[in-house]
Amino acid sequence: FSDVALWRTSANTNSQDERVDFNCSLKELRSLMELRGPEGITRIQECYGDVQGLCTRLKTSPIDGLGGHADDIARRKEEFGQNVIPPKKPKTFLQLVWEALQDVTLIILEVAAIISLGLSFYRPPDAERENCGKAAGGVEDEGEADTGWIEGAAILLSVVCVVLVTAFNDWSKEKQFRGLQSRIEQEQKFTVVRGGQVIQIHVAEIVVGDVAQVKYGDLLPADGVLIQGNDLKIDESSLTGESDHVKKTLDNDPMLLSGTHVMEGSGKILITAVGVNSQTGIIYTLLGAEEDEDDDEDEKSKGGAGVEMQPLNSDDGGEEKKKANLPKKEKSVLQGKLTKLAVQIGKAGLFMSGLTVIILITLFMVDTFWIQGLPWVADCTPIYIQFCVKFFIIGVTVLVVAVPEGLPLAVTISLAYSVKKMMKDNNLVRHLDACETMGNATAICSDKTGTLTMNRMTVVQAYLGDRHYRVVPEPDLIPGKVLDLLVMGIGVNCAYTSKIMSPEKEGGLPRQVGNKTECALLGFALDLRRDYMTIRNEVPEEKLFKVYTFNSVRKSMSTVLKNADGSYRMFSKGASEILLKKCCKIMTANGEAKVFKSRDRDHVVKKVIEPMASEGLRTICLAYRDFPPADGEPDWENETDILTGLTCLCVVGIEDPVRPEVPDAIKRCQRAGITVRMVTGDNINTARAIASKCGILQPGDDFLCIDGKEFNRRIRNELGEIEQERIDKIWPKLRVLARSSPTDKHTLVKGIMDSTVQEPRQVVAVTGDGTNDGPALKKADVGFAMGIAGTDVAKEASDIILTDDNFSSIVKAVMWGRNVYDSISKFLQFQLTVNVVAVIVAFTGACITQDSPLKAVQMLWVNLIMDTFASLALATEPPTESLLLRKPYGRNKPLISRTMMKNILGHAVYQLTIIFTLLFAGEQMFDIDSGRYAPLHAPPSEHYTIVFNTFVMMQLFNEINARKIHGERNVFDGIFKNMIFCSIVFGTFVIQIVIVQFGGKPFSCVCLTIDQWLWCVFLGFGCLLWGQVITTVPTSRLKFLKSAGHGTQQEEIPEEELEEMEDLDEIDHAEMEMRRGQVLWCRGLGRIQTQIRVVNAFRDTMSPYEGLETPESRNSIHNFMTTPEFRIEDSEPQIPLIDDTEGEDDAPTKRNAAQTLPPHSKLATLPSSPNQNNNAVDMVIPLHKESPKISGNPESAVLPACPGSPLNSLETSL
Repeated sequence: FSDVALWRTSANTNSQDERVDFNCSLKELRSLMELRGPEGITRIQECYGDVQGLCTRLKTSPIDGLGGHADDIARRKEEFGQNVIPPKKPKTFLQLVWEALQDVTLIILEVAAIISLGLSFYRPPDAERENCGKAAGGVEDEGEADTGWIEGAAILLSVVCVVLVTAFNDWSKEKQFRGLQSRIEQEQKFTVVRGGQVIQIHVAEIVVGDVAQVKYGDLLPADGVLIQGNDLKIDESSLTGESDHVKKTLDNDPMLLSGTHVMEGSGKILITAVGVNSQTGIIYTLLGAEEDEDDDEDEKSKGGAGVEMQPLNSDDGGEEKKKANLPKKEKSVLQGKLTKLAVQIGKAGLFMSGLTVIILITLFMVDTFWIQGLPWVADCTPIYIQFCVKFFIIGVTVLVVAVPEGLPLAVTISLAYSVKKMMKDNNLVRHLDACETMGNATAICSDKTGTLTMNRMTVVQAYLGDRHYRVVPEPDLIPGKVLDLLVMGIGVNCAYTSKIMSPEKEGGLPRQVGNKTECALLGFALDLRRDYMTIRNEVPEEKLFKVYTFNSVRKSMSTVLKNADGSYRMFSKGASEILLKKCCKIMTANGEAKVFKSRDRDHVVKKVIEPMASEGLRTICLAYRDFPPADGEPDWENETDILTGLTCLCVVGIEDPVRPEVPDAIKRCQRAGITVRMVTGDNINTARAIASKCGILQPGDDFLCIDGKEFNRRIRNELGEIEQERIDKIWPKLRVLARSSPTDKHTLVKGIMDSTVQEPRQVVAVTGDGTNDGPALKKADVGFAMGIAGTDVAKEASDIILTDDNFSSIVKAVMWGRNVYDSISKFLQFQLTVNVVAVIVAFTGACITQDSPLKAVQMLWVNLIMDTFASLALATEPPTESLLLRKPYGRNKPLISRTMMKNILGHAVYQLTIIFTLLFAGEQMFDIDSGRYAPLHAPPSEHYTIVFNTFVMMQLFNEINARKIHGERNVFDGIFKNMIFCSIVFGTFVIQIVIVQFGGKPFSCVCLTIDQWLWCVFLGFGCLLWGQVITTVPTSRLKFLKSAGHGTQQEEIPEEELEEMEDLDEIDHAEMEMRRGQVLWCRGLGRIQTQIRVVNAFRDTMSPYEGLETPESRNSIHNFMTTPEFRIEDSEPQIPLIDDTEGEDDAPTKRNAAQTLPPHSKLATLPSSPNQNNNAVDMVIPLHKESPKISGNPESAVLPACPGSPLNSLETSL
């Protein structure tokens, strides 16, 4: 708790000086923010009178904000701290080295090397040396015996190399992530008022005394006190764990805390605490203090320029206790397959190495004690031990080569490289594995507004005074009274944060700031040659009597003004079908209101709204209502009574043009085998028109195009429960889902992902921008959030942020994803060929000649080439357009296809033939001494050097072959575009020359002549020629080939294990493999876990959005591990009551009437919810078959359920 104590003491020492500047100290403000609700109000009234008094003390104005002078801002930062939470220190290089050293196999090698080193200095008496057997004798030259230590030392040295390379890779990855992190932070801005101007500043620039504007979807960056609010509701679950939304008003609870989400409404707040003094900051600081008691706090408070947030649930943060409450999440597709493959290879490698050691020792014993018939002499024991150690080292080396520990490295390098490049393609990847999953995507569920369309809205048609105008009418055609009411309504009943600014460039289009639909209406007012700003100046935001903000239940927004005579006037706007049902009058051409019957309404819908919608326009109705003083004060809380008896002013048609590049991008997706579906809140006719323009619907297709109401009717049974079989009947043909609620979107995504009707199983990507898209974005395999129009909540739940909000960037993500998959397959093909050859050579060689033809140090070098260098070379191949010409792989496609298997086995045959020919007939071919049966410390031979050199040359040329895995002939295609590849192959060649010519004893090499070198290179080059022969053999003919590296299917898991797994937080295929076989320690797995730990280490600093809510720190690369208190609910149906707006902020007019199920329809069997606003949540409750009881309180559906409780995640209940 040192941090807090230090801040308190520093606050005390400063408080005298602070009182001179600001009549209010840091300590006072901190203790004020620790109070909640009524206590907070009492404290404000006692100490400051009211919020106005607090503003005066902090020398700021509630209307104009701070002056914005640099020295004033600097002084505030000095007095009250900066809005920065110091980042956790990154791991030092030495720590990473230490972690790399934890590898079991490396430890075994080190121990063996040290024993070998120690024993090499032992000299038995010369006389008995001969008595220790043939293999021990025969060392004529004393000098040679003295160099016995070299091999042990060389092994230790190679271990050091491997460790340094691993640590360096981890370190550079961590550095890359810090860069990515700061990039994400730079993009986060917040709206404040300074000098009377509304401006956006970086979150880190916010200071105490700033007046900030908050709106729906924001994540609060600092603590503050409410100055003025409209229907403001906050989700404080990240701090309190309570999932109910808290209503914030001046007279019951004005305290807003950092790290909480605005779920509804808008308002202005006075910032009172930032950075380490905010509520979130205090918690972080406490966590930091627990982790690191002796950290120097002053350094901390000043350091850290970017708001780098480490998640609260970092590994040390007590995550273990909470794991139990979390729904399990599958590993990413690739990770699952790789883990399984690594386990299988690891088992095989372990078996082979064990066998090698046993055979070597047995052969040695039989030869020495039986064939030579020597007795056991005590003096010879160290020599025998030395032999055993040598055999053991050979065994471990076989294991080192057998286990592909380069796999996780290849994955990480490939992903990190792709992530870096994807930045240039406007994809900001927040979770590494998302780009690989994207390559497998088979379906994309896209929003309409802003993703497929330009999100630049303009009013193009209007129905005013009984006339349908095809273009915006001239103001003199409109009766004066109607015009005044219309402009007044638009001015006050659009959020004051939405406005039209002058264009940035001369002659450009005016800039639309805020909600785009509202901007269209404001533009309409300007087209009618009226200025909405004059109205806003007459009626500032503080004078609005009551605001009913837009949300997905209301589908409308209303603002009430109080007139001087005590009467009230309410202006409303919203989805035309919904609002017209609430109108009983309509304005006519002469400016009078006439009665509006249901017959007239049907006429307007048929003649005006449907024609507008079929042209792809969004229709909005504008209306008003007067409350005369004679009727007394209305009950403002009873919305159903307030929002009836309206008078319709006009209906407008708003156009949002399709982005020019979208039709082409969708065509490319369809060609790549990806189905694009549009899920929108808009009217079904509008949606159909836009879908046709985009190419989602083709003329003559028999695809489904339905709205949310119909969708719910079709997927629910008589009890109102969702059934997977019913969803399966709909989704394959569904292309457009209109008027959908966020719940519908979540249901659809979940339904497609869980479906088993089509092979391969579907991998779903979702795009979204609204707060309500959160559940669907999180549920999907890959969630894309909009970088420009998206709310903080949507970005938080997503995996990739589209920085340009553009659909064609998704196609680029698909290309990169497929490239990652291919890169890893290329590496696997190369790696496994080397593994098969090296293991067989070491094993057979050892059994026949009692010594491995490839020495331990040589094998470590080969291991280094094929693991680290090859993973770098093959994982950085740039993607090509041809990747989009094939179908996606899907979840169950094996990693190693039959074609790859053919290549692996084919090349292994060639390489083994060459190696064995050289091994057993090389001395005759090259006319040199045989290297077989050499005694213990014999000098290196030319024979074995040629074998080693040829082996490495074959790997180098095979690396070029591995660039193509789909049976292409031209393996050199685009090779010079990848400079990394060229330089690695060339570099490896140069190092190999150095090793052979100058490696000497440590590498067991001798110098080779030019002739011998040319033969080695020629035999290596044969790999390329042989590759062409293999390509010619059709895979289909080779029936015996099997593919490998499948993901585990659910059906393969026995029932009991599935039950056991309910308690696990993820289905880890590796663990199941381990449990089914004996629990073998396995090197590949160890490495993969190390990699995952590294990735987690990056994640520790990966919370891009200020606040407690952390993007999931996952315990496997793809596991959402969120601490229950600080998380957006995972797949629980916590659907907040706001629209999943298809633009930004609280699109007041968006998804015009998504008729959610009326409370009395099919759900009538359920007790109705006490709060009618919650139908969004009510609708989901029937999902839990086991728990019909819970619907009395809809919120109970949202509490994080414990495993074993009926609520344990939607998956189990479905």
